Amino acid sequence: MLEDISQSNNLFGLSYFDAATSDRDLPPTGSVGCVAEVTETQTFPDGRSNILTIGVVRYRIESYVERGVPYYVARVTFFEDEEEDEEALSNAAEEVAQTFTRIARAVRTINDERVNLPDISGTEAQRLSFLVAAAMEIDIEVKQELLELVSTLERLERLKGMLDQAVTGYEERARIHELAKGNGHSGKKIDLE
Repeated sequence: MLEDISQSNNLFGLSYFDAATSDRDLPPTGSVGCVAEVTETQTFPDGRSNILTIGVVRYRIESYVERGVPYYVARVTFFEDEEEDEEALSNAAEEVAQTFTRIARAVRTINDERVNLPDISGTEAQRLSFLVAAAMEIDIEVKQELLELVSTLERLERLKGMLDQAVTGYEERARIHELAKGNGHSGKKIDLE
């Protein structure tokens, strides 16, 4: 498959599939997936590979095509988000970026990382919504729901709600971590004499 992908602009389709909810062994027609572009490949001696990909465009499966290959080939239609009010998108994106950055700072503190965080403020709203959704630790079914939405504003609002629920917990864990590193003294010297 990687050989075929390398001959087709390094693109392939990636669809979520839950075998427990299907009577067939493939994603049903109508399901939504994402075209992924292979940006890096690491091949191992046993033939396995690690690949790094980035999402390019979403699609909906229309039908399957028999090609005699050991993977599924489908006819798809591509789609984008609907046009929405730019000011509302900008405001929602700013709120999501700020809250996500607060969580990222807290996680960095918890993990004793000193690496600078990338600045995601000013990222285009749709792109930000997908970046944040990909980075968040949420159930795959929720990620799939976010992928299927055609409203960037709705996706951002749902992400904001999830981030708002998580931010206080992460910041409190980071505060406790910092206190623990100072042996509970929050950096203040205590004179025992």
